[in-house]
Amino acid sequence: MADNARAKRLADLIREVVAQKLQRGIKDPRLGSHVTITDTRVTGDLREATVFYTVYGDDEERTAAAAGLESAKGVLRSAVGAAAGVKFTPTLTFVADALPDTARTIEDLLDKARQSDEKVREVSAGAKYAGEADPYRKPGDEDETDGDTAE
Repeated sequence: MADNARAKRLADLIREVVAQKLQRGIKDPRLGSHVTITDTRVTGDLREATVFYTVYGDDEERTAAAAGLESAKGVLRSAVGAAAGVKFTPTLTFVADALPDTARTIEDLLDKARQSDEKVREVSAGAKYAGEADPYRKPGDEDETDGDTAE
């Protein structure tokens, strides 16, 4: 089993090689400039690599990019093997990264919270406190007396 530092270095190398190969070496029109490699993870035994990618576009472009990556898997694995120089080139698995969708969901939730806060500000604009400005007793106040004083 390889150490974590070696797996991390191999993962970084795979990410760079796959990104460069997609940009310059593969002529598939489904894999245009709208495919971005976001992360790569390698198992501890260096046998399998998971490559995360995002596609900027609609669902049709995402589906086409997934098919293009599957068809180019062998070429990309060969390029990784030539660059890495390891005994066994890891098998590549491409997974669509959910990060943009998650970020979009978080942004929508934050917008809803901002709108809710704005409504609360509008409602509370002319509101006044229910009691006095300073409802706490101070040690020098003698105008109010407690009924529990012992005589």
